[in-house]
Amino acid sequence: MELGSFKPIDKNNHPSHSGKNPHGSHVCNHHGCTRCQERHPSQTTNHVCCTKIQNLTVRGGSGYILEDVNLHIHCGELTAIIGRNGAGKTTLFRTLLGEIPHSGEIHFMKDSCACTSTPRFGYVPQQLSVDANSPVSVSDLVLASLSRRPVWLPRRKKDLELVEQVLATTKVASLASRRVCDLSGGEIQRVLLALAIHPVPDILLLDEPVSGIDRAGLAMFYQLVSDLRHTHDITILLISHDLDLVARHANKVVILDKTIAAEGLPQEVYMTQAFRDIFGEQGACYL
Repeated sequence: MELGSFKPIDKNNHPSHSGKNPHGSHVCNHHGCTRCQERHPSQTTNHVCCTKIQNLTVRGGSGYILEDVNLHIHCGELTAIIGRNGAGKTTLFRTLLGEIPHSGEIHFMKDSCACTSTPRFGYVPQQLSVDANSPVSVSDLVLASLSRRPVWLPRRKKDLELVEQVLATTKVASLASRRVCDLSGGEIQRVLLALAIHPVPDILLLDEPVSGIDRAGLAMFYQLVSDLRHTHDITILLISHDLDLVARHANKVVILDKTIAAEGLPQEVYMTQAFRDIFGEQGACYL
């Protein structure tokens, strides 16, 4: 999968990409979807204000991977997806990206309340596999991801400025000359996060992006992600098992167990029976 932001393939026969329902354009009356208009009243951009998932179902083998998922996600918010292994969390992400056939509908709604099938996605994976002896530097990685100019050619001034600009967004500009293979797990993920938000996406997907990172690195990464919802006003979806950090930073928590088992504010979801059934502990200890 290409690093940074990209657009999913538009499938013409896909029911989730229909622009209108029988009653005309989809309209969202949730306060979270009008906030972006209040923040940018003079702009008429293609900014995606919310994502509406309706009756989403994905079949796999002899059963269902996802069944009748209904979810409303808003810009300017960090939504955390939690649940047991095999609950369909990564499948949900891949479906949003247009990689998996499904039934049901996904509507990406702009600030004008018109639907679009081509939001810009940013994506940060669980980890980046790098050969232990690879000579590739962080600067090489950034330029290879964002420029068509071969990385072995001499660096131009604008190349160096681009690298510094991109890496500064997640406070890793000092790593530009380091080899990628020499970075810690937390440093690599902050570099990947910088690439995922350049250019700024409509929707940022974080698929367990901090697996194996120490607690200090975890806290820094979560704070960076939390800050992004304010600085860029984008939709952020995070798959995570870090229940205490999710409780601290997420605006909304969704328990996914092939369908939506619970959703709402962390302090609400962590006290549900669905939370206790899956995680086996009282949610109050994470709040």
